[in-house]
Amino acid sequence: MAEATTETACTDVPSARERLRDGWLALVGIVLVAVNLRLAVSSLGPVLNEVSADLGMSGGGAGVVTTLPLVCFAIFGALAPRLARRFGVHRVLTAAGLVLAVGLVVRAVADSAVVFVVTSGLALAGIALQNVLLPVLVKRHFPGHIGLVTGLYATAMTVGGAFAAAVTVPIAYAWGGWRMGLAIWALAVPLALLPWLGFAWADRLPVQSGSGRQHTSVRPARTRLGWAFAIYFGTQGIHAYVAFGWLPQWFRDAGFSAETAGMLLAVAMILGIPMALVMPGIAARYTDQRGFVIAFAACYGVGYIILGLAPRAGAWPAAILLGLGGGTFPFLLAMLGLRARTAAGTAALSGFVQGTGYLIAALGPFVVGLLYDATSGWQGVVIFLLVTLALQTVAGIAVGRSRHVEDEDEHHVSQHSR
Repeated sequence: MAEATTETACTDVPSARERLRDGWLALVGIVLVAVNLRLAVSSLGPVLNEVSADLGMSGGGAGVVTTLPLVCFAIFGALAPRLARRFGVHRVLTAAGLVLAVGLVVRAVADSAVVFVVTSGLALAGIALQNVLLPVLVKRHFPGHIGLVTGLYATAMTVGGAFAAAVTVPIAYAWGGWRMGLAIWALAVPLALLPWLGFAWADRLPVQSGSGRQHTSVRPARTRLGWAFAIYFGTQGIHAYVAFGWLPQWFRDAGFSAETAGMLLAVAMILGIPMALVMPGIAARYTDQRGFVIAFAACYGVGYIILGLAPRAGAWPAAILLGLGGGTFPFLLAMLGLRARTAAGTAALSGFVQGTGYLIAALGPFVVGLLYDATSGWQGVVIFLLVTLALQTVAGIAVGRSRHVEDEDEHHVSQHSR
């Protein structure tokens, strides 16, 4: 009987070749999914005027469309951990990809502004789920290489977004308009799902730790670490989306042409590529990452002060510093895996942080717009950005200290069960 048990157990253990194959499939799948995560967002901006004119979309409607990503990322990202526990992380990732593909196709053939907004929301819901699940997959499949793999997929996200922004208009011009310029990106989604089909078929259990013990009760909202993460994620999102949406106007008000203003923004964005590639790996080598938090904050802070005092003379140094400060985002992605002991903890932390953080981030471009209109300048904006940067730094220092969300949650439960 013992021999039979041993033989059965041995047959359940994957061979070295199978583990190598699964590792490569997972790595390729993570990178390909990451490429898709920014396509639906970055491809729309360059043709938004054409979409609005063709569908009769008002300025308010266009504003809804540009704000929609942050809202969808918050709402649907918060649902991802629960869905992963119920159906399995690989199945949810695959289903989210199908939702994304359908949304991309249907919005490209929409004949009304309402249908376009709804189907854009459908595509963004798929992206939101995958946003949350990618750190979980890194934790599950590459627990010893979180920094390296996170760097690869963060780079893929950046490159994918930049590529879509650059070539959507040429595609639209060459192939008959904005509809083809947007629809073309749906073709990339099935390719990204192929490596996950086998994993999705084999999904039988919720997200688990390496020991097989389920951790479905991890609640980051009950921990200081969870809230520090949410504030850090949300405030860095404010700075990122303010840069994307308002930095060119800031440079144009300083006297630069539209072309030069766009080039200055491009410099800041291009610096995000090497930062995304190397920062997670470097940060993962340390147990305490508070020094990185302070360094990123210093880059942002000096950049904003330069823009406030000498926006024309200091435009290029400011753009470079803001690009370096943008390394906060890939750094944060790596921290989601490093601050949880298990895949379940990563799922819970990622869902809570992104769900709450994107709601905070959505305030940034809106508040900056109000301040810009109220003061007819950038002084109030600089103060707002420095205040949120101070809050980001305080929260980031809490995130950078070595600890794990499961430990804080267990401490919370034990304190309240006495």
